[in-house]
Amino acid sequence: MPRLEAGVKAPAFSLLDQDEKKVALKDLKGKQVVVYFYPADDTPGCTKEACQFNENLTTFNRAGIAVLGISPDGAVKHQKFRKKYGLKFPLLSDPAHTTMETYGAWGEKTLYGKKSMGVIRSTFLVDEKGVIVRAWYNVRADGHAAKVLEEAKSQ
Repeated sequence: MPRLEAGVKAPAFSLLDQDEKKVALKDLKGKQVVVYFYPADDTPGCTKEACQFNENLTTFNRAGIAVLGISPDGAVKHQKFRKKYGLKFPLLSDPAHTTMETYGAWGEKTLYGKKSMGVIRSTFLVDEKGVIVRAWYNVRADGHAAKVLEEAKSQ
């Protein structure tokens, strides 16, 4: 699976959020955007990552940075996840993994010695012009949001 690097144009996408409203990357032009891919709502690592992005959301927003989480889960699961943890940023659905594949966030993984296809926890910082500033692959969920925020604020 090809991986994206800093300096390349972020692949366009238009996905449905938790309220089944379309969210397109092009609609956020003029803002920095954090796009992070995660395996599933309400699982331990994904919950930790989402809650840490949420805890830092005010700081992201003050810096003019939007945060978008993307997983294969649908609107109903996203709504429950957001409500359970008070998440304030959009969660987008990519059930066919199309956007994940274009970002290199879908592919073969090894978990407990078994190989399978799945979401590769990945994050992308996209600048105001739609160019990737930084790409992180195989992210460790805990503490990642703070690292992304630090990188974003230094841009």
